[in-house]
Amino acid sequence: MKASTREWVAKAEEDFARAASLARPRKKPLWAPLSFHAQQCAEKYLKARLNEAGLPIQRTHDLAQLLHQALRVEPLWAAFVQSLKQFSDYGVQPRYPGFVVTKTDAQGACGFPAPSAARRETRSACNAQV
Repeated sequence: MKASTREWVAKAEEDFARAASLARPRKKPLWAPLSFHAQQCAEKYLKARLNEAGLPIQRTHDLAQLLHQALRVEPLWAAFVQSLKQFSDYGVQPRYPGFVVTKTDAQGACGFPAPSAARRETRSACNAQV
């Protein structure tokens, strides 16, 4: 694995750990940050795969757009297009007033196929060892 890919993987793992930590029960749950970090984990893993393949990495939070680029080297990932489209909003919206993340939203973000599948598939494709 390229050193630069390893950096993307490390950043993705930071977001994964943060989302997992925020998913633990607490008196005042923090649903918005949880969903944000879950989205960021998926985004950074997609960027890791693009980097490993030598493809350009766009500055975007749009997971479907990143996935579209990755399909050149991972055509089977087309199965994730729909779920990633729905999940992209969590990369920006939770940080601003007016976007409410409910417990159901956050549980969906954490258990949603998008972040966990992006993590699993990208780690496998890049032979990630963390």
